Amino acid sequence: MQQIFVTGISTEVGKTIASAIITEALEADYWKPIQAGDLDNSDSAKVAELISNTKTTIHKSSYELQTAMSPHAAAAIDGVHIDLQQIKLPETENHLVIEGAGGILVPLNDDDTILDIIMPNYKVIVVARHYLGSINHSLLTVNWLKQKGYDVSIIFSGDAHPSTEEIILLKTGVSCLGRINEEPVFDKKVIKSYADKFRTTLKSL
Repeated sequence: MQQIFVTGISTEVGKTIASAIITEALEADYWKPIQAGDLDNSDSAKVAELISNTKTTIHKSSYELQTAMSPHAAAAIDGVHIDLQQIKLPETENHLVIEGAGGILVPLNDDDTILDIIMPNYKVIVVARHYLGSINHSLLTVNWLKQKGYDVSIIFSGDAHPSTEEIILLKTGVSCLGRINEEPVFDKKVIKSYADKFRTTLKSL
């Protein structure tokens, strides 16, 4: 069974939409280890609303923090210390999609970052979106993951920017799994259509 970790080159780049598509494509389980902020409309709730299949289980986050900030800061406000030992992989016999918080070096506490919860056997999918500075963020993220030995691929999110995407793929040497376009709305129907497009590629990771 596949364990796929979805991260991004920054925040608000489309990780949750990508996670929903991957979850739907594989009829996988979904887990967001750390949710910071917007607990009434969490990423777990968004994914649950966007998928159509009946096989997926949405697993409870290990930490649910009140403030939309870096986990270490949100935890401090809540009077909580994020302990890696308390972030335990859910038990499942299904594929599992794991969505990170922000980028890979977002701090969880004084010592650990998101990178420390990405296990060596996970397949890592980086969601990249074009903005000024995104080439640098993409190269830093992907090459750091590759240097650490992870199996990495990219999904581009938003409007196409060929020169940016070509140089990112050239300088990282990783494969692009596809693109999630800027859609007027993301609902169950749209997520399912993308899931159908991505399914074969995702199964071959």
